[in-house]
Amino acid sequence: MGYILDLRQKVGQQPLIVIGSAAVVRQHQQLLLVKRRDIQLWGLPAGSKELNEDTATTAERELHEETGLQGTVQQLLAVVSGQDMQYTYPNGDQIDSVTVVYDVLATGNLTNQTDETSAVKFYDLNHLPEQLTPLTKKILTTLNLI
Repeated sequence: MGYILDLRQKVGQQPLIVIGSAAVVRQHQQLLLVKRRDIQLWGLPAGSKELNEDTATTAERELHEETGLQGTVQQLLAVVSGQDMQYTYPNGDQIDSVTVVYDVLATGNLTNQTDETSAVKFYDLNHLPEQLTPLTKKILTTLNLI
């Protein structure tokens, strides 16, 4: 997230429009979620686009960084933005997210903990955790998964 961190040094905590991607990984009626270290909530593997990176690559990179899995984008599912995609992080940084959501085929072995995540787990689509990030709730609602 070098680009966003560089911007933050210049603009402080004021709202930034951030373009990012999220990976929807489903296996056997289960959805892959990660527990974020910073806010201790569950969410889709996701993150901000870097300069010169296409959004499909962002989804694949974030999936790998947060779960250890290798991903291949299968199809575009949605572009989610608007008032429900505004968020203030615990440190006060504000974003207005435009998130490109992809269906991703994943292979490899899960890494349960990374610098960004404290847990990685597949959840039954009918029994997702209540402690979802606000942005994940909006994305899953848009996709009619909750």
